[in-house]
Amino acid sequence: MAEQRVETSRWIEIPLRDTEEVIELDLEQLPDGEEVLNILQHERAQLHIWLTLGLQYYRDGMIDDFVKIFEASRQGATLDYRDYQKDQMQALDTLAAHQVQLAHREKNKDVKKELFQEATKLYTMADKILMYDLNHLLGRALFCLLEGRMEQADAQFNFVLVQSSNNIPALLGKACILFNRKDFKGALGFYKKALRTNPQCPGCVRMGMGYCFARLGHNDKAKLAFERALELDPKCVGALVGLALMEMNLGEPDSIRRGVQLLSNAYTLDSSNPMVLNNLANHFFFKKDYSKVQHLALHAFHGTENEAMRSESCYQLARAFHSQGDCDKAFKYYYQSTQFASPTFVLPFFGLGQMYLEKNDPANASQCFERVAKASPKNYETVKILGSLHSASKEPEKREQAKQFLKKVTTEFPDDVEAWIELAAITEQSDTSSALAAYEKACDILQNKVHAELPPEIANNMAVLYCRQGEYAKAAPLLVKASDRVQKEVQDDDVYYHSIGITVMYNMARLMEFQSRIDEAEAMYKRIIKEQPMYMDCYLRLGCMAGAREQMYEAQDWFKEGLLQQPEHPDAWALIGNLHFSKLEWGPGQKKFEFILKQAATANDPYAQLALGNVWLQTLHMPTKEKAKELRHQQRTLSIYKQVLRNDARNLYAANGIGAVLAHKGAFREARDVFAQVREATADIPDVWLNLAHIYVEQKQYVSAIQMYENCQKKFFRGQNVEIMLYIARAYFKAGRLDECKRYLVKARHISPHDTVLLFNEALVMQRLASSVLRSEKSTLKTVLRSIAELEMSQQSFRWLARNGDRMRFDLAQADGEARLCSDLLSQAKYHEARARRLDEEEREARQRQEKERETLLEEQRRVELEKAQKKEEAERRTAEQRELFRQKTSAMLQFVPEPASTSRSGGSRSKRPKPTGEIYSDDEEDDHQSSRKKKRRPANDDIIESGESSDDGAAPAKKSRPPRKRKAAGEGAKPRGSRKRRSGDGEDGGSRAKRVDKPPATSSKFKTKEFVSSSESSDDNNLDAERGDDGDAGDDVEAGDAVPAASTFLDSEDSDGDEGGSDQDDGGNAAAPKTKSRARQLDSSSESDGDDGGMVVDDVASAPADDDDGDDGDDNDNADPDEE
Repeated sequence: MAEQRVETSRWIEIPLRDTEEVIELDLEQLPDGEEVLNILQHERAQLHIWLTLGLQYYRDGMIDDFVKIFEASRQGATLDYRDYQKDQMQALDTLAAHQVQLAHREKNKDVKKELFQEATKLYTMADKILMYDLNHLLGRALFCLLEGRMEQADAQFNFVLVQSSNNIPALLGKACILFNRKDFKGALGFYKKALRTNPQCPGCVRMGMGYCFARLGHNDKAKLAFERALELDPKCVGALVGLALMEMNLGEPDSIRRGVQLLSNAYTLDSSNPMVLNNLANHFFFKKDYSKVQHLALHAFHGTENEAMRSESCYQLARAFHSQGDCDKAFKYYYQSTQFASPTFVLPFFGLGQMYLEKNDPANASQCFERVAKASPKNYETVKILGSLHSASKEPEKREQAKQFLKKVTTEFPDDVEAWIELAAITEQSDTSSALAAYEKACDILQNKVHAELPPEIANNMAVLYCRQGEYAKAAPLLVKASDRVQKEVQDDDVYYHSIGITVMYNMARLMEFQSRIDEAEAMYKRIIKEQPMYMDCYLRLGCMAGAREQMYEAQDWFKEGLLQQPEHPDAWALIGNLHFSKLEWGPGQKKFEFILKQAATANDPYAQLALGNVWLQTLHMPTKEKAKELRHQQRTLSIYKQVLRNDARNLYAANGIGAVLAHKGAFREARDVFAQVREATADIPDVWLNLAHIYVEQKQYVSAIQMYENCQKKFFRGQNVEIMLYIARAYFKAGRLDECKRYLVKARHISPHDTVLLFNEALVMQRLASSVLRSEKSTLKTVLRSIAELEMSQQSFRWLARNGDRMRFDLAQADGEARLCSDLLSQAKYHEARARRLDEEEREARQRQEKERETLLEEQRRVELEKAQKKEEAERRTAEQRELFRQKTSAMLQFVPEPASTSRSGGSRSKRPKPTGEIYSDDEEDDHQSSRKKKRRPANDDIIESGESSDDGAAPAKKSRPPRKRKAAGEGAKPRGSRKRRSGDGEDGGSRAKRVDKPPATSSKFKTKEFVSSSESSDDNNLDAERGDDGDAGDDVEAGDAVPAASTFLDSEDSDGDEGGSDQDDGGNAAAPKTKSRARQLDSSSESDGDDGGMVVDDVASAPADDDDGDDGDDNDNADPDEE
């Protein structure tokens, strides 16, 4: 049925069933709710009428009537109209929202839980009607937001914003979620978008923006936002609180006063607001008005269900009680505050940690302060407290953390003397140098900044650290200073400083002991015992000093005297047990350690357990034929070491013992792995190094074993440990290197000459060495004799050991057997000695023969070398004589000779000069060839001969001149070389010109002295054979005193790049030919001259080129100057 929906702003009509009449109700003056409900149920009104009337009752404050109408509408309303589903969903969502609102106000958790469950049920029913309605989704999102289900609320708000991007409730919901997630910038963006969508938003929106600005550090904008919110809504308590906090955080008196006034205004508006109450309580705490703090904080605690607010209220209460000294109530409220606190609110944890320290519970205190340090890692007080707490812990991890905390404090606050002292105290055991540096820094602060005297405790501790480093000279004055300081302070606190004085005296005695002042140390220990009879360390030190002197009974007496003072002292019993072990008394020593383990206080003492394990391990070294017994001892030893590891998983000595048991079982690989892990953990235990080396020996890795032994010797014992020397010798013995084995045994005997084991081993090695030498057929006589002597020495040693040896360390019968073996070897030694003598005699004879042959060979070599030297000397002498003779012959030939005047032909025409033939003439042949014109040439180094040539008319006297250079005949195409341009005369008749013969330089690059002299050795000293000319006259002799070398020899001595005097350019600019090419042509012309059997080519001197008469070297076709003759 379709009915008309008649609704006005004031009146509502309810149609009567089966009639057309209606009932009008005035919304502003509604009747009793029960009456209206009966009308609606009787007339079966449509659902939207029920909703309108119910909401009007809600607006009028009649909540019960509202609830009754909405609850009855679910069953009695008519749904036969269009879009009734929306009204049906609205009814469910409205009821659910009312339940949520009631739950928010409810204090009882059970009631609140029931209300939330009812709201969830209603929203679930609405989901089945219209799940994706925007108003329905907004209601569910706000419900999830109130319950703290941020993820579901965020998803639903996002869905709404996708459908309607400007939905203001969704925008404000997203802003709230992002603010709780600390995304203040994102929250501010959503607040701004909501404000842009509807600028008429209420003041709470601007309040939210103000809190976002404040968290982002924009205090000015935050203040403006809060002020704008108050303008829009003067009763906005959140804005008042925000402004108040900003004013109070300025720290100025006026601003604090304004902030308190704002808080008072907020309190007037809403006296139950927990945020206002907590901030007022905080203000009155600093004013030390603890009663108001308690009143306000309690009121806030009971007025809210918000856990963050309740946590802050409890914290304010706890602070008040803590300041008043009521630690029990403070502890109660601190603890309650931590239960409500958010992860970022760590102040109650700091207070709770202080309460735990007050209760002497450092473990829980550490947890509280660690929580604070995690949230605020740069908090100075927290880091310092944690460093102090962890430094007292026995766990290595905690101590390492304490070290890091204290280093952080000293880095950020370098003047904190307490932090430096605690850092030094925690690093004393692990890093002595760092501890000393920290103590020195603390001393510097005390003396220069605090201006306080050095406490005796610090001086004593520094002295102890210097003693550990071996710097005894620095430790002594510090102990004296500490003792003087104790004497001054003992008057103020007799008991405490007296105990400090005893400690300083004990450390002085220890220093004397380190400095080998044994008597003074002993007197100091006895003095301390006299003053403080219960001081057990003095008894123990006196016993240890006696034990070091090998006065075992005196040492035992001191230990027993100490036990009279403290009968159950574990250290005294342990030292007595060690005395028995040193004497190989395993049974009595075992009982002492068992006594320690029987005491309740030391039932799990690791030292005693390890000692017992070592006793059982020692039994494994004793050979036995009972395998079952040996296996039983191995299991017993292994169980003891495992027990130690169960109590202390980091006990390296127990792990080392397990490795030793595995080695005895033959599991060398597993044992090596165990020892390697222990060595990686620490390199300060020498036993691990030795055990690793033992494993290498068993695995026949002798080189690695020896290296490990030597490294251990250098690192821990400075090369003086006899036992390790014996181990090294054993490794060399097994490796077959007996010489090195003997060397180490001899070195060990020098250190411990009375050790019978070393003597036995040395004798055994010498016996083996002697036996090997005697068996070797290549042994020399000297080696054999030395081996026989060592064999006799070994025999004597074995015989002495067989009578006087230590039965506890080796078998005396074995020494006797080795002595008999030495006797047998000595009985065979005569044969080996005779063989060695025979071999030595043969070798000596062979050496003598070799020496004689060598001397003969050397004598022959000396004779040959002497002959060579004589020949060389004779050759050098003859060469020098020839050179001197040549120099004397050529020195007189270098003279200047005037040149005859040339006659010019009539008519002024230039006549062609006759070309030189290249032949050499004697004085007798000169007249027959007067028509031939001689050219001025550069003198060679040594080949200048003396010849008399006449002028054209035959009247000119003879002159000394070189023979002309031999050239090619005309028509052969040879270009003249070495010519120089002729200077023109004064007239036609041509004045006579003088030719200058240059003196050759003293040394020339083309003068081959050695070859020249050697080539002329076959000639006579005064008469040399002259070469034949072109005319074939071979019988003409050269004048006495002239020296002409052979052409072939001189050619061989010439350089291929010699300078033959290049042709100069004339005025026409003709250039000279290249030197290398001209030289080749000259050699060819000398070899191709007609009928010249012995033509000689004279070498040129590069530094003195000869001038040609006409500059063209006989060539008529040259381009000469017309005026030149």
